[in-house]
Amino acid sequence: MPDQQQNSTNSNASSQTIPTNYGALTTLVTVFFFWGFIAAGNSVFIPFCKHHFGLDQFQSQLVDFAFYTAYYLGALVLFAYGAFGGKDLVGKWGYKKSIVYGLLFSALGAIAMILAVEGETFSGMLVGLFIVALGFSLQQTAAQPFAILLGDPATGASRGTLGGAINSFGTTIGPIVVAFALFGTTAAITDDKIASLSLSKVVILYSAVGALFIAAAALFYFSKKVPAGILIEETEKANKALNTLLIMTGALVIVFAPVFYSYKTDLTNASADVITAMQAYRMKLLFCALAVIVFGLLFANFRAQKNPHGWGAMQYPQLVLGMLGIFAYVGVEVAIGSNLSELLRQPEFGSHASSEAAPYISMYWGSLMIGRWAGALTAFDFSKKTRTILQFVVPLAAFAIIIGINTMAKYDMAPLYYYVICVLIQMLAFYISKNKPVRTLLMFSLLGVTAMLIGIFSTGNIAIYAFLSGGLFCSIMWPAIFALAIAGLGKYTSQGSAFLIMMILGGGIIPPIQGKLADLIGIHDSYIIPAICYGYLAFFAFRVKGILKNQGIDYDAKIGSESGH
Repeated sequence: MPDQQQNSTNSNASSQTIPTNYGALTTLVTVFFFWGFIAAGNSVFIPFCKHHFGLDQFQSQLVDFAFYTAYYLGALVLFAYGAFGGKDLVGKWGYKKSIVYGLLFSALGAIAMILAVEGETFSGMLVGLFIVALGFSLQQTAAQPFAILLGDPATGASRGTLGGAINSFGTTIGPIVVAFALFGTTAAITDDKIASLSLSKVVILYSAVGALFIAAAALFYFSKKVPAGILIEETEKANKALNTLLIMTGALVIVFAPVFYSYKTDLTNASADVITAMQAYRMKLLFCALAVIVFGLLFANFRAQKNPHGWGAMQYPQLVLGMLGIFAYVGVEVAIGSNLSELLRQPEFGSHASSEAAPYISMYWGSLMIGRWAGALTAFDFSKKTRTILQFVVPLAAFAIIIGINTMAKYDMAPLYYYVICVLIQMLAFYISKNKPVRTLLMFSLLGVTAMLIGIFSTGNIAIYAFLSGGLFCSIMWPAIFALAIAGLGKYTSQGSAFLIMMILGGGIIPPIQGKLADLIGIHDSYIIPAICYGYLAFFAFRVKGILKNQGIDYDAKIGSESGH
């Protein structure tokens, strides 16, 4: 059936080519930039909050918890509406209005952030970030399919790739801009001075961000080039899957409520026994949250295998394992960057002040841009020779851009010049993987494990390069995991996609786990958490190949035959 649908789509596309709406597309990609800018900027905002509010590493990671949990709850609400009402809410509103509503909701989050800053309350700032990200969840749900709608479906992947490239540009400059906005200079500022900085800088930052959200919403709303994008379709009901997700959500609330409020506990003058007991308490709760996700999803698939009625997309093992894959991928991507500033403060890593971490954080998030720009080449109809040449030219050009942007911001980038060696390793991996999703995911996951272990068992620039290269190896994972997870789902594809978006929750759980482990065993050794995440992704790549083969699907073989290999 999927092959017949694909053939029909190709036939329609070939008979009538739909021109790309470049005016609407240009407007659309602005929201991709916002996602990357704010998410990567959090990596600088975290150490700022840590030193200003006197938080430990775990407490500072609650910034990621608030931000990425919003994605999960936002996607869950949209799914629940469809399950109960039988209609897709985003399709009912239309993609245009959904993005406008999402931008305005994010603007409300910026206002909440400003009010919290005026009240000098960290918990209020977390609420503001949560609201901002809740708006992002609605925007992302609408923007991804909207990009495909703005032209010929056959070229939809290239428009999505363009959005990803803009998103990566936002992640690259976000840390630089946020660092300058918070610290007011590119010169080193001691952590003690950060603690005394006025929060008025945060007010200015989020006033500007809120104004940009409103301006973008107005641009969308009043643009005549942007179509409404209304799609009224019946949604596939999956009541058992919904009930399971609601139970899991309730369990997560029970587990995380005490974790969230425990940040107020002042352990400055506490005894060693009290500190140890609090640390153990938090760690237990965090692992309980992880267990809720892992065992909840595996249980759902186990039950669905016996009786698929009411489980919808969760009856497919590739989707459930892929949900855990997205959870691990987003978790490792965010955790490496969010804990990087604390790592660089250690004597064996150069004793960098938090304000000096911005260029390293920019290079980490820029590494995702390097990989995505290289991966985007497959979306264009280049000859084999041209593509091979560009696979080597584009990553080096992206690396040069990152160095150039940071240099213009007056950061000393000399310590990162030799990071180009890691870029060359990634380029070689791209060439060997030949765009085959299973092989690419497996290879990059194993490289990620290797990089984390090298970083753990070394110090200095070698370790820094190893940890930064995690961004290179994360860069292509989202599309690979997504494609393999929804393969063969048929009429449940849309529902499966929504489930995968929910698993961005990994960015809210994995970083706090690493942060808590850092409080217990040290920030350096805590990078065993990203190593474990990469290990699962390697397992997923290995396992899903067999699962899909049993269903008659082999993407690697298909791509290999099409490319002549």
